[in-house]
Amino acid sequence: MSTLIAETKAIALLEACRREGILLVTAESCTGGLIAASLTDIGGSSDVVDRGFVTYSNEAKHDMLGVPMETIEKYGAVSEEVALAMATGALAHSRAAIALSVTGIAGPGGGSKEKPVGLVWFGLALKGQEPVAAHHLFEDKGRASIRMAAVNTALDMALSALETKSA
Repeated sequence: MSTLIAETKAIALLEACRREGILLVTAESCTGGLIAASLTDIGGSSDVVDRGFVTYSNEAKHDMLGVPMETIEKYGAVSEEVALAMATGALAHSRAAIALSVTGIAGPGGGSKEKPVGLVWFGLALKGQEPVAAHHLFEDKGRASIRMAAVNTALDMALSALETKSA
């Protein structure tokens, strides 16, 4: 039997979405669909997960989510502005009421002094609310470690937003 990705948090997020009666969408770059996979690893998740966008390239972010190329060129793909645009674009291109986005540098290469390996930006958009972004600099213990930390952080961010919403 395979190990499920972030199983406890994924189950909690699916249950929170069910309580709110909403669908969820993901827009992922450095995680390559792992957030959506963590949710769809759970049987019955099809009543909550609307879709997932894997937008690894800048062109995919633009074509699939409507992220303006000017935003990517001005701020870089790994930025608050792009994470927010990915989340709002995912909402606009789905039936969901909550969107999670992630864009970062998982390594081993690709980092710089300004944007080191382990830097990940997250976006969260809830219908009817201003989208929010957060960033984390994960310790570089390898690509898989950074990607899994990003999945866990994204799930935590969505859970926190839904707990705040229903409070």
